[in-house]
Amino acid sequence: MFAASNLAQKIEQKLWKYSASGNVIKRWLMELISWSISAICMAAVITVLYFYQNQPLPRWPLGLTLNAYISVLAKIASAALLLPVSEALGQLKWNWFQAKKNDTKGSKKMWDFELFDNASRGPWGSFILLLRTKGRSLAALGAAVTLFALAMDPFFQQVVGLPEQWLVQPTKGFISRATIYKTYTAGKYLNTGQVVLELDQSMTATAYHYFYDNGTGPIAASNGAGSRPTVPLSCPNSNCTWTEYESLGVCNRCADITDRLEFRCLESVLDWIDAPNPTADSTGWIYPNGTACGWYLKSDDPMLMTGYTTDLFTNHTGEVLLSRSQPLYDLFTRAPLPGYQAKLNDTRNPITHFLVVSGQDVERIRQNSTPIAHECIISWCVETIQSTISAGAYYENVTERIFNHTIGSDPWTITQEYEDGEFIGTNFIYNEDVTVVGKHGFEYWVSGLTHSNILTIFDDIFPSTYTIANTTDLPHAALRFQQYQTRGARSRNETYNAFLYDNVTAHLDNLAIDFTNIVRSEKASIEMVEGPAYDLVSVVDVRWEWLSLPLGLLGFTFIFLVATIIRSSMEQDVGVWKTSAIATLLYGLPDDVREKVTSVTDKGTPRANAKHTKVKWLPGTGWRLSGATAFSPNSVKSRHAPP
Repeated sequence: MFAASNLAQKIEQKLWKYSASGNVIKRWLMELISWSISAICMAAVITVLYFYQNQPLPRWPLGLTLNAYISVLAKIASAALLLPVSEALGQLKWNWFQAKKNDTKGSKKMWDFELFDNASRGPWGSFILLLRTKGRSLAALGAAVTLFALAMDPFFQQVVGLPEQWLVQPTKGFISRATIYKTYTAGKYLNTGQVVLELDQSMTATAYHYFYDNGTGPIAASNGAGSRPTVPLSCPNSNCTWTEYESLGVCNRCADITDRLEFRCLESVLDWIDAPNPTADSTGWIYPNGTACGWYLKSDDPMLMTGYTTDLFTNHTGEVLLSRSQPLYDLFTRAPLPGYQAKLNDTRNPITHFLVVSGQDVERIRQNSTPIAHECIISWCVETIQSTISAGAYYENVTERIFNHTIGSDPWTITQEYEDGEFIGTNFIYNEDVTVVGKHGFEYWVSGLTHSNILTIFDDIFPSTYTIANTTDLPHAALRFQQYQTRGARSRNETYNAFLYDNVTAHLDNLAIDFTNIVRSEKASIEMVEGPAYDLVSVVDVRWEWLSLPLGLLGFTFIFLVATIIRSSMEQDVGVWKTSAIATLLYGLPDDVREKVTSVTDKGTPRANAKHTKVKWLPGTGWRLSGATAFSPNSVKSRHAPP
């Protein structure tokens, strides 16, 4: 206890010597150091904020946060700033009462001494001092600084905002693109030693959803926006974005061909009826002749695309052709449809090229309404794609498609096979591989075997006819498909026929997208494209305008302190006593004046008397009542003299 007391006494003695020094800097050394500490704390805050501005929220040891760092330094800066203000106000207290020896007008109310003393201790006293001085003295600046310093902490807290932003992470995202495509086969499929073409099972299963139903459709993401990823990808964070990249894909294009149709009533072979008769050897079909009215395709051999029979008392009486899907080539010879002027005949190696014409329903057809008619081509292409994963949802945008428009010779070799002079079948061989050159010159490739494998899938639905007889109830309509089968007519009733409506283009676009996803999912045919991964992180947003008050107070405090130092130096008759209580005791009032002030009169209490009593400080003389003789510490009893 004694050691601590001695240490405190030594510190006080040192500070008193500094205050009594003739060196101006030493007199105000503690205040200058305190102001410097406040400036250093603010500079430390500004430096850290400048370094971390627009950066992720830092993670420091021991769990220290940026807000805690700012809060601690703000407290120190605020406390350190108030010390020089308080001491300077305490010094101005003495200067306020100073007057020249022959000055009879320099008296101030004794109550002002208490106002200055209270102002050096806190905001309320500073507020009262501002009212007393009406803001016209140097002390008013110090009082204003003390009041505004109350808002320093809130202003420091508003400097930093922590909004969440998407920022690039060190890890990368990867997404697949296809450069080639080969049909998956689990070895060779042999039948009595002969290699049999095995259809691509994934594409076949997908195609059937579009042939006989409304397709598969994308699966919505869990957040309700976008869809689930349908191709292999890796996104280690919640957001990944890939710049444009190319990939081998499958594309669809459709064109309106109502101008390629004409309404007629003709007698012809009714090759569209649901139940033709088989030949005697079951190698083909016998179609009856009859008259049908409807919309015929303009070609060398007009083909009814949608219409109805007008014959009475026959097996096909009342039969209506609702819709017809017709390839632009002969199913058995691959020869082009003679006499038809194709609109989309500019693509090499199409997977399928066909017409879809629909009368929609029996009523419209019997009213001879203009049908829905499209020519469509599905082919290999190179797509330029932009892909994004956002909050688990996948978004894809195709910005460009490139096709092979090279004109070349017929790639098919078709031979008929006989056994013991009897025809047993037709052998189709596709003689070239498919190549599409991307916009950067890279060649994307599909083998001829794979190409012929996939185009065979579409032989199931092109050609096909959709008919109904003696009813308008569409669920009773029959789709005759797989017309390459010569033993047993294949037909089915459908709950939904997508080729019957005007959205056939969108339907086939979705089919092409699913085929593309299958191509981009084949492990042996893809490569992974790298892209940046983003994550939602808190970012340091510095609002510099909120530092205006702390920095302004720092500047005004410096001005106030320097002005007080200069004024105290100019008025050398007043010592640098600041807020020292010792000085107040040393220069206390004499007994007679104290009795006058403390006596209870009709004017009120001692505090009220102090408000009306005016005193002034005369250098070398001491306190003097207004209009009375001067008194000093030397004129009072010995108990008032300094020890």
